[in-house]
Amino acid sequence: QVQLVESGGGLVQAGGSLRLSCAASGRTFSNSAMGWFRQVSGKEREFVAAILWSSGATYYADSAKGRFTISRDNAKNTVYLQMDSLKPEDTAVYYCAGQNRYYGGIGSSRLYDLWGQGTQVTVSS
Repeated sequence: QVQLVESGGGLVQAGGSLRLSCAASGRTFSNSAMGWFRQVSGKEREFVAAILWSSGATYYADSAKGRFTISRDNAKNTVYLQMDSLKPEDTAVYYCAGQNRYYGGIGSSRLYDLWGQGTQVTVSS
């Protein structure tokens, strides 16, 4: 059974940092992308960042550029999201997502087949 398990969320003050982890079990994503999305209650799930597993190419939403860094560890089959200079508007549930194959895009939640359970990130002002 394929699973994505997130960890690393929590409460942090504005300006602080958190690192989210997403451990994949049951398969590798060597031919596809993995991404991070976030969702605030009552709003649509929003793209944050993605990485192409084979090349390591990274992509970011404008809100994340310059503050967040997505990376992967092949040996651990794990993707990370380092979040620095956090702002209260970054408060959300963060989800890790994986594609069964690369669909040619990475910015829409509809392009991902597998999802983690989510981890809460709360940034206080």
